[in-house]
Amino acid sequence: MSDPGLDELFEELQDLAPPEKKGGRSAREERIIAGFEDIQRFVETHGHPPLHGEDRDIFERLYAVRLDRLRVLEECRSLLLPLDHQGLLEETETRPRGFAEAVSDEELLAELEGAAGTPEITELRHVRTSADKRAAEEIANRQKCEDFDRFKPLFAQVQKDLETGVRTTRMFVKDAGFQKADIVQGNFFIVGGQIAYVAEIGEPFRAPNGEFDARLRVIFSNGTESNLLLRSLQRALYKDEAGRRVTEPSAGPLFAGEAGEADLASGAIYVLRSKSDDPYVAAHRDVLHKIGVTGGDVKQRIANAKLDPTYLMADVEVVATYELFNINRTRLENLIHRIFDPARLNIEIKDRFGNPIIPREWFLVPRFVIDEAVERIKDGTITSYEYDPRSASLIQR
Repeated sequence: MSDPGLDELFEELQDLAPPEKKGGRSAREERIIAGFEDIQRFVETHGHPPLHGEDRDIFERLYAVRLDRLRVLEECRSLLLPLDHQGLLEETETRPRGFAEAVSDEELLAELEGAAGTPEITELRHVRTSADKRAAEEIANRQKCEDFDRFKPLFAQVQKDLETGVRTTRMFVKDAGFQKADIVQGNFFIVGGQIAYVAEIGEPFRAPNGEFDARLRVIFSNGTESNLLLRSLQRALYKDEAGRRVTEPSAGPLFAGEAGEADLASGAIYVLRSKSDDPYVAAHRDVLHKIGVTGGDVKQRIANAKLDPTYLMADVEVVATYELFNINRTRLENLIHRIFDPARLNIEIKDRFGNPIIPREWFLVPRFVIDEAVERIKDGTITSYEYDPRSASLIQR
């Protein structure tokens, strides 16, 4: 019976020792024999069967994996026994019979991951390992996410954060210091052309090479999901040239309450209150605030407020200002608006020409909550909070 896993193992080294044609045998049998002859040549050269272990050469470890498979597949044993003058098909104490049957091809090949030295010497060019193929298949083999409505708002918010600069993306490359431990619940990635969200991480288990792995529940922005392995997600991101990690929301560098010698002033957060006589505005005047960030003079900015629909076509008063140093104003403003988005005022104002305008910077938020938000921006904890209109408070996400 054909074993695709064995075929994949043999493909790894088929270019190193092209099989000789042997009359009367199928192409598959010739490949099995050629692979076994590679192991025999190794034994003749080194005086011992190929062994497993991190201190072993990558090719010796690959031969050891292959030999484990040949020993347990009856089709291979019956074909190779007449050629086994070195007794390689006999069971050993280090790898008892049944080991290769109990362990998947991916787990067997995982022992080889990261063992390659100089690429020119050990890299198997133009060949995808079984583990790489499995990673790609796990990404591709998705099923419909039945509770996608739970996650849809998250994807919408991430997309908005990327467009406004609250979040950015970073290439997922091995030399960027990214580790498997950095894949945690709540992370967003871009892989296979879709935004992927790590919704759940299962119990960790130890792979044959000693490293820990875990089964994930990953939700994709197209409404599908996959229960791929953590190692498979990492491997798929490495292989995807467009693979990216989506950063967490950030306002950029923190700012201090007072400027130091090396600090550069970069503007201010301002909080305004409207003097409009509109019935709705008047009824909520104490909690209705315009929150923005500017690099100029706030008083000069609001001088002609009554002519500007952004200010509700009415004069405003300055409730508070918070001076900024060494900070990206645009990113900070986007972050503040994101936090208070649940309380954003939904109102349409006509400008002086009769054109309808929907102001976007007015929020139904008490002043003391704005003060708390600024303090959390200063200490760097703001990205862990969101505004809850029902309790009129910042709550941890």
